[in-house]
Amino acid sequence: MTTSKYTKLSTIRLDLVAATFEHVCAELISADHLATMLNAKIESGWPPGEYDRSAQEFFRDRLQQGGKAVIGWYSWYAILRQSIYKCPLLVGAGGYFGPPDDRGEVEIGFSILSAWKGRGYATELTSALVDNAFVDLSVQKVIAHTTAQNIASINVLKKAGFVCAGDGATPGSMRYEIPRALLLC
Repeated sequence: MTTSKYTKLSTIRLDLVAATFEHVCAELISADHLATMLNAKIESGWPPGEYDRSAQEFFRDRLQQGGKAVIGWYSWYAILRQSIYKCPLLVGAGGYFGPPDDRGEVEIGFSILSAWKGRGYATELTSALVDNAFVDLSVQKVIAHTTAQNIASINVLKKAGFVCAGDGATPGSMRYEIPRALLLC
């Protein structure tokens, strides 16, 4: 099993924390439990977008099955860093659908709370997760799926360096990808 090297990442404005089994179990109880574990404030509206209870249960089950070896290959929490005026604030979640498959592909997804959309956090989160995936030399391609109607998601993917690779796995979806070879140019 491929092990992610990092469980914490930092971007210009965000601290990213890899979810553990304990994080997701706390989150399934209540946002307050998760807030305590992350030492961050969580505003109403959590969880964001497609990071719903079903996704949380999926991540919980995968983390339980894979144990510590898979931490970093599933959900990540995006926390707006503390400033002298504000407490750390959970603004979104993103991550992978699991470790790289036998082709060296890893799929990524992301969701930002509505109140924090349009500020570049999704692009910052996605770019950090792409960089993190390619630290593992077995990763040959990072992929993502969205629909033609989800212009915001398409814009995030393009800003993070993804290119459209055609139809996705499900009807109406589009596949975006970044091959490792593109990084060498």
